[in-house]
Amino acid sequence: MHELPTYRRILLLTEGQLGVFTSKTAAVLLRYRPDDIVGVLDSAFAGQPLPGLIPWAPPIPILPGLPEARPLRPDALFIGVAPVGGALPPEMRRHVLEALHAGIDVVSGMHSFLSDDPELAATATASGARILDLRRPPTQRIVASARALTTRCRRVLTVGTDANVGKMVTAVELTRAARERGLDARFVATGQTGIMVSGWGITVDACVADFTAGAVEELVLAVAESDICFIEGQGSIAHPGFSPVTLALIHGGCPHAMILVHQLGRTHYKAPPHGPLPPLAELIAAYEQVASFLHPARVVAVALNSVGYSDEEARAEASRLEEELRLPVADPIRDGCQRLLEAVLGG
Repeated sequence: MHELPTYRRILLLTEGQLGVFTSKTAAVLLRYRPDDIVGVLDSAFAGQPLPGLIPWAPPIPILPGLPEARPLRPDALFIGVAPVGGALPPEMRRHVLEALHAGIDVVSGMHSFLSDDPELAATATASGARILDLRRPPTQRIVASARALTTRCRRVLTVGTDANVGKMVTAVELTRAARERGLDARFVATGQTGIMVSGWGITVDACVADFTAGAVEELVLAVAESDICFIEGQGSIAHPGFSPVTLALIHGGCPHAMILVHQLGRTHYKAPPHGPLPPLAELIAAYEQVASFLHPARVVAVALNSVGYSDEEARAEASRLEEELRLPVADPIRDGCQRLLEAVLGG
């Protein structure tokens, strides 16, 4: 699995794409690692106040390039976007080259591996910098055998109505709430942004299919002695493009409980074939049925991502879903995680 060095002076690279939805990796890191970030590289927004673009961000500078950032003494450059196609956009290449030439490590979650690029690799070798490709799968290939069932920790998996609805944020927030309760709680990162937040994990959707559930098992075994772990979900069981990794997380993690994550207002899948989402009750039944083959697990609550809606609108939808599903419903950011955590501990 990937284990990142302890970076404390990170630059985020978003060149031309800085924003809550256009640079989601950067936005998440600004929420969960604000003290470790010293600047953002984006010439299109240089000089503008960062909180005006990402409301929860600290007032750190947006800079046009590495020369302006050098006085901040950065120790790593994190690629803060997930570009369509998974390759390094040409406009970002100069920033990456300048960082590597200066001996600054580069951390990437893109599908295309920067360390396989001859020019970038040669520049890193010459300066002593490291290129860390978080989507590079583990060299060890393990077939799952339900070893997660042997762990003492309570295993909780976030599952979704679709991709990109807030499963990682829900898992991180629940981990924080459990720690505040005095529990030894661990966040299990299964995607590149989660690894950047926590410092360790495996990007499971980059694993060979036969070994994906085995990779999830390895992650769970790594936190076997904790009180509780929150496994970052991926995709959705009912989407043809995402269901394989979702199934691997269920079988590899053998959860005791699941939290269904849904984005308020989303009625159709965002990715092709863009069909309508199944009724939430049907999805809950499907998740519970699949989990039951190895370890009975209930969906104990719904985490509602209500970003972009008013408090009144969010409360109305939460009340409607609670009545319909007979489950606790809360937005982890707007409402906090106490009701979700109570459901997890009692479910």
